[in-house]
Amino acid sequence: MKAIIELSRKGSIFKSVAQQIAGARRGQTPDYRLSFESARSLFAELTPARLDLLDTLRRAGACSVYALAKTAERNYSNIHTDVTRLVEIGLVERAEDGTVSVPFESVEIRFPLAQVA
Repeated sequence: MKAIIELSRKGSIFKSVAQQIAGARRGQTPDYRLSFESARSLFAELTPARLDLLDTLRRAGACSVYALAKTAERNYSNIHTDVTRLVEIGLVERAEDGTVSVPFESVEIRFPLAQVA
């Protein structure tokens, strides 16, 4: 399964959900979709440090936030803040034992360019 992060217009989430439901009915595993209304909001949430953290966590496998901070060679407090936000938006999962992991094989960021009239 992959995570698809994209820019989309207001109301377009309903089209995306309908496509996911149709795919699930055909037996396809639905991808996780996360939409933002602007590039500014996308990159405010998915900073370069958070994107690097997703990659580090995927390579490290399930681990504690403390172990992730050591692996990423970053401050524990900053890692904790980033992991908390990534859990909130669904890109990181937290298990009952407190370990965190990335449940996706890949993350795609789709950034359509403006159409020229």
